[in-house]
Amino acid sequence: MALTGSAVRAIGLFRLRAVGNRRTKWQSEPVTRTLTAPERYQFGASVRSLLVPRHDPCGVFTGDDFWLAARTPDGPATLHLARRGRELVATGYGAGEQWIVDRADAIAGLRDDLTGFADLVAGHALIKRLARTFEGIRMPSTGLVFRSVLRAVLEQKVTGKEAHRAYRMICQNLSEPAPGPLELMLPPDPAVIAATPYWVFHPYGMEQRRTQALQRAAVVAARLEGCAHSAEATKRLMALPGIGVWTAAEVVRVAYGDADAVSVGDFHIPNTVAWALAGEARGTDERMLELLEPFRGHRGRVCDLLAHGGLGAPKFGPRMPIRSFARF
Repeated sequence: MALTGSAVRAIGLFRLRAVGNRRTKWQSEPVTRTLTAPERYQFGASVRSLLVPRHDPCGVFTGDDFWLAARTPDGPATLHLARRGRELVATGYGAGEQWIVDRADAIAGLRDDLTGFADLVAGHALIKRLARTFEGIRMPSTGLVFRSVLRAVLEQKVTGKEAHRAYRMICQNLSEPAPGPLELMLPPDPAVIAATPYWVFHPYGMEQRRTQALQRAAVVAARLEGCAHSAEATKRLMALPGIGVWTAAEVVRVAYGDADAVSVGDFHIPNTVAWALAGEARGTDERMLELLEPFRGHRGRVCDLLAHGGLGAPKFGPRMPIRSFARF
């Protein structure tokens, strides 16, 4: 399959692999599928959240092309989604190519179920307006639990810059190249995470508490991946020490496309919800849940809409400092 113009432009960041005269399976027999996107669908805004900002070793978005490396139940795979007007062309590479192509519509957010949402927001002018403005943004559902666990645990109680730096270093140092024509890395194997000594994570900015939480999840990764729905995954995740309601919600919102998952315990979201829905500059988790109750079934979606609309609460005090554990 020929690479598109925008994919070729991405070579500045992710070089094409040189394979010489050797023909590989993904060169001769790519698995492809064509998807039809709904009207006003926003491709970038729907899939970009699956990548860490600025640079993600496991994926890239270049405007009309999205690449994502993953460990599927069938083995390593890379998904390429190429936008062609109203259509998305999905191409898979690697042992898990069929699995990831079959899942491509969910990863693109095309399985996002908006049933009943319009009725829920009909009586609230602000949320109704935001829902209309951002109706093209759909919630992805990767079907990959541990991939989301890695990011969510790394983001516990630290700044985004700290978490994203740790993610990049872990993926670059504790994993291997992904299949396909771009030089991407696979997310780390849970078995490798579980077997790696704590001190290896220390230079990545990971203190012992988060490292142990991540390793506990890695030990039971197969059970987590086998959960049939978000409620089961939430229960199993929260049974692990170091993983609470915030982390579980962050995971199931992406892995299962759970539109009702609310990140209770977040530093910003309770204030955002209180400010947007009640004009209160500060809010507690309890107040946030009270205000979101009329939108049950889509509470997480409402939080996302507030974020897309830039409706943050007034800020007071200094920002959280960026720390380093590498020298300690």
